[in-house]
Amino acid sequence: MNLAIRDIRYHRGRFILTSIGLGLLLGVVMSMGGIYRGLFADALAVIDSTRADIWVVQQNTNGPFAESSRIPEDIKYRIKAVPGVAEASPLSFQTIQIDRSGKPFRFFLIGYDLNGFGGPPEIVAGRGVRQKHYEMVAAKAMKMAIGEKIRLGLHDYTVVGITGKVVSSGGDPAAYVTLADAQDIQFKKDNSAIRNDRERIGENLGAIQALAPAQTKYLKQNIAGITESTHTVNTVVARLAPGANLQEVQERISRWNHFRPISVEEQTKILTKGMIEKARMQLGLFRAILLVISAVIIALIIYTSTLDKIKVIATLKLIGSQNRVIVGMILQQSLLMGVIAYGIGYLLILMTYEKFPRRIVLDAFDLQALFVIVVAICIISSFVGIRKALKVEPAEALGG
Repeated sequence: MNLAIRDIRYHRGRFILTSIGLGLLLGVVMSMGGIYRGLFADALAVIDSTRADIWVVQQNTNGPFAESSRIPEDIKYRIKAVPGVAEASPLSFQTIQIDRSGKPFRFFLIGYDLNGFGGPPEIVAGRGVRQKHYEMVAAKAMKMAIGEKIRLGLHDYTVVGITGKVVSSGGDPAAYVTLADAQDIQFKKDNSAIRNDRERIGENLGAIQALAPAQTKYLKQNIAGITESTHTVNTVVARLAPGANLQEVQERISRWNHFRPISVEEQTKILTKGMIEKARMQLGLFRAILLVISAVIIALIIYTSTLDKIKVIATLKLIGSQNRVIVGMILQQSLLMGVIAYGIGYLLILMTYEKFPRRIVLDAFDLQALFVIVVAICIISSFVGIRKALKVEPAEALGG
C-alpha cells in the first residue's frame, strides 16, 4: 500500500488543481528560457544565413547592425582583389514600417546582389528574385501571399517567394529585394526633394566667388549626379578561400582608410554582448524569481497538506509506523506534484510556442536542467512538511 498515492486519491481535486497551477507557472519559466534562446537565434539569424567570414563596414563603427554604417558599393571590387578572399558581395539593411490594412506593418529589408551571396537562405514557397527590379521574397512571418504587392518608396513590389525564419536582431521578419531596389528605397528621393536639393546646391555654388563662371555652370549641370546617387551599401561581406588566414586578410583590409573588417566571431560578440545583454539579464532575473516563487508555493502546499494530516500521521506513529514511512509519503507527494506540474508546463509550451510573437527556442539542455531544478526544489520544499510531521506526537491521535 502506497500511502502517498492513497492520500492523493483522497484529495484528488486539490492535488490536480495545484498541479495545474504549478504547471502553468513552470510553463512560464520554460517560455522565459525559450525567449532567452530565441533572442540569440534572432540576433544571429542574418549572420548565420549569410555565411560570411568577414563583414567590412565603415571605420570606427560596430556596423551594420549595432551602428549605422555606409560605404561605397564599388569597394567590393577592391575586397575581391585581396589575397585570400574568394568572393565578396555588398548588402543593404533597413527597417521599414508602413501601414497595411490600417495597421502598422514592420519588417527588415535586405538588399543583395543577384550575382553575389547574402540572399534568402531557402525558398519554402514560390521562387527567388530573378528580375533586377520590383520583386521581393518575404519571410513566412510576414504572412504575405505570393503575388501580393506592397508599396515601398516610389514603386510597387511583388512577392514572388516565401523564405523561412529570417529576422533582424530586433525580431522583425526579413524581406529580400535586389540591391538596386533596396538602395532606391533607402536613398532615392522624391521629385520635390530632388528639385529642392538642386536649387539649394545651385544657389550655394553661385555664391562661391572663387569659382569661375564656366566651373559654376559645369557643376550645376552635374548636380543630378551629386544629389541622386544611391550607390551606397551598409556592408560588404566576404568569404575566404580555403586555407586563407583570417587575421592576415583583416589586416590588409584595415590598412585602407574608412573601412573596418569584422570577423563573424567579433560580429557575434557585438550582437550578443551589446545589443541583447540587458534583455538577457532581465529574462534571467525573471526566471530566477519564478523558480523561487515555485519553491515557496510547493513548500506552502506541502506544509498545509501536512497540517491536514496531523491526526493521520499521529495514528501512523501510534500503531508503530516508522518515521521513514511518513517521510516517504510526504516526499513522494512533493515529487509527484513537481513531475506532473513539469509535464503540464512542457505540454503547454510545446502546444503554444509557435504562436508567440517572438521566436521561442526550446533547448533540450535547458529543459533537462529545469527538470533537475524542479526535482531539487520539490525535495528541499518537502523538508518543511517533513519537519512538522516528525514533531507530531502519537498522543495527538487520541485528541478531540
